[in-house]
Amino acid sequence: MATKVSSRAMPKSKSKRRKYQPPPKAKPPPSPAWVPVLFFIFLGVGFLIIIARYALPGVFSFFDKDYFLWIGLLLIAGAFGVSTQWR
Repeated sequence: MATKVSSRAMPKSKSKRRKYQPPPKAKPPPSPAWVPVLFFIFLGVGFLIIIARYALPGVFSFFDKDYFLWIGLLLIAGAFGVSTQWR
């Protein structure tokens, strides 16, 4: 039995991929120089205040207050907030 061969060309397959690809998004500009400086200042001062609160309560009576702990924690939280702007 002979098989009939068609003289027509095979149809082109349709790709599932889009033909147009938009250009990649531009990278954001680098962060200003004050961002890492402010991050490390907030973090360092926050840790120093918390350490001083527990290490120096008898030396300086004003470190006996609990609000120094909250100030230190807020500075550390502020440092993490600033770090979100660091690129």
